Amino acid sequence: MSSAARRTALSLVVFFTACGLGGFLLSHRVGAQSSDNHTAFRTSLEQFSSVYQLVAKNYADPLNGKMPSTTIYDGAIPAMLRTLDPHSSFFDPKAFAAMQQDEGGHYYGVGMLIQPQFIHGEEHVVVVYPMQGSPAWKVGIHPGDVIMSIDGKSTKGMSSDEVANLLKGEKGTSVHVTMDRIGSPKPITFTLTRDEIPNPSIDVAYDIRPGVAYIHIKQIQETTGPEFAAALKEVPHQNGLILDLRGNPGGVLVEAVSVCNRLLKRGQIIVSQRGRAYPEEIYRATSGNHGADFPIVVLVNHGTASAAEIITGALQDHDRALVAGQTTFGKGLVQTVYRLSYGTGLTLTTYHYYTPSGRLIQRNYNGVSLYDYYYVDRGDQNKKDRKAYLTDSGRTVYGGGGITPDVELTRSRSNDFQNLLLAHYVFQRFAEHYIVDHKVSKDFEVNDAVLNEFENFLRKKNISFTPANINGVLPWLKATIKSQIFISTFGFRDGQIVIDNWDPEIQSALGLLPQAQALEQRALKADAEHLAAKENPGSPH
Repeated sequence: MSSAARRTALSLVVFFTACGLGGFLLSHRVGAQSSDNHTAFRTSLEQFSSVYQLVAKNYADPLNGKMPSTTIYDGAIPAMLRTLDPHSSFFDPKAFAAMQQDEGGHYYGVGMLIQPQFIHGEEHVVVVYPMQGSPAWKVGIHPGDVIMSIDGKSTKGMSSDEVANLLKGEKGTSVHVTMDRIGSPKPITFTLTRDEIPNPSIDVAYDIRPGVAYIHIKQIQETTGPEFAAALKEVPHQNGLILDLRGNPGGVLVEAVSVCNRLLKRGQIIVSQRGRAYPEEIYRATSGNHGADFPIVVLVNHGTASAAEIITGALQDHDRALVAGQTTFGKGLVQTVYRLSYGTGLTLTTYHYYTPSGRLIQRNYNGVSLYDYYYVDRGDQNKKDRKAYLTDSGRTVYGGGGITPDVELTRSRSNDFQNLLLAHYVFQRFAEHYIVDHKVSKDFEVNDAVLNEFENFLRKKNISFTPANINGVLPWLKATIKSQIFISTFGFRDGQIVIDNWDPEIQSALGLLPQAQALEQRALKADAEHLAAKENPGSPH
């Protein structure tokens, strides 16, 4: 057998395995396929094989390695899964390894966030910031450092992914990275020893007001439950909690359950999941919050999805939290991850999940393109078209189309001037220049002198502006300048806190804590009435 034929056979085995895996597991649970279905399935595979071989032999242009793997990995399998729903997906070996790394919350490398930027008309890979405590942080790498070479190999023309792959490696191994830094007369070479780099799901947790905790969960991964427990233990929250789930795409279901377990009462339902091939599973708070009641405001937006919506829905249905922001994405499908041969993987929708009130919050995907499904924000759907449900205290909530917030917050939209500054990475580059000539302390504020330096910097960079441009976004401008200078001087966390203390939605959430407190009291009263009704079923209430 030729090498090309062997590759074809191997790819077809992967394809048939992916096609048949779900069916094998389903038949194990619900019974064997009928002979008619088996015959139709075998016929379909034979037709695919015939078409594949015909194309490989007779296509007009040279295939140049496009087949067989591209046809299978990028064509046949994704197209088959797309007929089911938008979330059942096939992963080639590289993508599957990346997904597992994201869910695991760690990797081995040097610990810095990088991105491509245009500098003097050429694209370079630039350090956004080193992660605190990482090898990059320890040797003194700064935000804005330009990566010129790695182990003597020039990075010119490399993508950020290619640079990242060179920086990753086995724990304990060394890598030499040469940087170009503003204020340095010549490039600087750093020797870094690779180590395990934590990628926490909670990137910021602190007391934003006395006794009020702010916790931002950027995604739900295998470490989220323990991280959340540690954050609640370390950050004072007796006066309230702002739980920020904006932009959280979801992740591991059991970790979402773990978060809710810390906030709900023991025995309360968190989520239930139902699928054709499996019995219904109901997740409850097993230990609960041990009576630790405090007001909660959950911040959400259109990017809040999946496991993050499980948290939001559970807290809303039990009247445990006031939900504020914009309507969430609306993903009510649960995927099971299957490891296939040759390092590939499959995420297959096996369940629908339901909030405690019985809501399925999945948005409609029939007849909708993938682009529109993922990227077009259709806003809150007409409530008359959605089924109504009741929370524990009798408030009305709706199924389908995401979770509607209790309090709608207007989403901030950037104007053309703000977009111009961001597109030119102005704040990062100004911070790089500023810290060369100025000593920055924690009491730093953006005063008129700093603004004048910033405006002069814009002129040097040939970025045109007017006083109206500056004054129109002045609070945002001051917060962003200070944030980037703090990131460059003290680290990401300190810079993020600066932005949080400006963020209009976070400030609105703080103002909603009394309303959340009233909701909590209403829920406690409803619980007491339900308990009394159970103990005295014949008494009027």
